Amino acid sequence: MKSGIIGLPQVGKTSLFQILTKVDVSASSGNPREGHLGIAKVPDSRLDQLAALYNPKKLVHTSVEYADVAAIGKEALNDSAYANALRGVDALVHVLRAFDDPAIPHVGENDPLRDIKNVDFDLVVNDLGQVEKRLERLQKDLKRGKTPELEKENDLLLRCKAHLESERPLREMEINADDKKRIRGFMFLSQKPILYVVNVNESSQLGKDLEEAVAKYGLTEVASRPNAGATSICGKVEAELASMSDADAADFLSSYGLTESGLTRLIRKTYELLGLISFFTVGEDECRAWTTERNSRAQNAAGAIHSDLEKHFIRAETIHWDKLLEAGSEANAKTKGWLRLEGKEYIVQDGDVMHIRHSG
Repeated sequence: MKSGIIGLPQVGKTSLFQILTKVDVSASSGNPREGHLGIAKVPDSRLDQLAALYNPKKLVHTSVEYADVAAIGKEALNDSAYANALRGVDALVHVLRAFDDPAIPHVGENDPLRDIKNVDFDLVVNDLGQVEKRLERLQKDLKRGKTPELEKENDLLLRCKAHLESERPLREMEINADDKKRIRGFMFLSQKPILYVVNVNESSQLGKDLEEAVAKYGLTEVASRPNAGATSICGKVEAELASMSDADAADFLSSYGLTESGLTRLIRKTYELLGLISFFTVGEDECRAWTTERNSRAQNAAGAIHSDLEKHFIRAETIHWDKLLEAGSEANAKTKGWLRLEGKEYIVQDGDVMHIRHSG
């Protein structure tokens, strides 16, 4: 799963990308509008605690892929390389400037809500152009011969057109699973889930400022809309944290009244926005987090480990991570009756520890 980091000029999005992924964009070449790619490890204290119990030879966290592209705007979206780079992502992370820095120029006052409206408008206009072009071709196809599928696509795109003309992004339009498949190939930009990230000033009360940022800048309502969310970071502090050891970082965060970094929250929010959860496999050889979609059946989740496990699935020996820690060992968990055998229809829960039984 890939998330695209977008934003207007001088909002701190490329710095955020570099801190997240440790990718040095100055060393890259090619068209910046095609984007830079990098991987960020998903921090998970649950997995770390399980690893402390097993002391495995190998510890593997799950990850999220991020793409950083040039500053967004109507002109950039008209560039096919830029638009295609964004179409290839599963979600958008929109960085919003709320920090003051005379050394970093900015047009007008900081206004995250205004910037959200402007960028969403550009995404909507881009999608509307796609819809109108396709509708023109559909009209010609329908004149040559009507088919149920062409008529369904035409009706759906007319709905999309009306929604976009009301200046609302497609992520807010109710749509069933069949219709989602029908328009999947368009990869509409305004249909992608979006996470708004407010980049705030450094302050002595940073913990409080981060907690209140979404409400302070009037983003509570837009963040509550379908397929949207919001969080906040202080890019300056995150840059300092990135160069510290874990112990020094913990002390540094504590001095601001924080228990975790903004990046940790951002990655977790991205993960949630993509509709993903983690389950774990544990043992002395390896403790590992695996990614699956929310509401996945146990048999499908087994496929995240290996396709053969999905094909030959029999049962999943399952316990929630916190119950395993409470028991202190799998043997104790069995004695307490906390270790369950679940069938292929079991809906995997975030934080489940699973051993897959299979016939392969």
